[in-house]
Amino acid sequence: MTKKDNAGFVRKRQLRVNLLRELHKPLVMETHAGGGKLWRHCYREVPFGIAIDKNEGKAALLGRARPTWAVYETDSERALGEGLASMWPVNFLDVDPWGDPWPTLGGFFTSKRERPQELVVVVTDGLRQAAKMGIGWKIPALRRKVEQRGNAALHDEYLQVCEEMLGELAKLAGYTVRKWTGYHTGHAGQMSHYGAVLAR
Repeated sequence: MTKKDNAGFVRKRQLRVNLLRELHKPLVMETHAGGGKLWRHCYREVPFGIAIDKNEGKAALLGRARPTWAVYETDSERALGEGLASMWPVNFLDVDPWGDPWPTLGGFFTSKRERPQELVVVVTDGLRQAAKMGIGWKIPALRRKVEQRGNAALHDEYLQVCEEMLGELAKLAGYTVRKWTGYHTGHAGQMSHYGAVLAR
């Protein structure tokens, strides 16, 4: 469920470039910054942002490449829930874990932090394959949707499910979904890329 989808990078990049245009001054948070490929192709011109990666070597490289950014070596799911970087009004949240994005999204939206009036969220989600395999019920974030729709519908309507789930999380922080976009990619469409513009 965590196989990487490098073949879809062009569309993945374009999704972010398009959503960056929604903001006059983006303050980006990358929750799974990795080797910095998205930064090089999308965020290099952003003067300040927050980059997170739990891998020590990658975090060190990120720090050297982005001297004006705040870089953290930590697990984003736990750290965001505890309020990491809560003093900055992040208005562009990039969640790119390849697998399950919902614990990270949950940590961000349920924690106490500065909230701008408008927030862009862009996600790489690898959970659609679980529905195809009939094990969506094993994923805590998806369990309620499986109970409501069943595994087959979860797979077929996955982007709609994600829009609903993101809308529910956003509401906890006082946001509504103003714009939504997404598509499936990768082998058999097991990866989902989606983005939203949220407004308070």
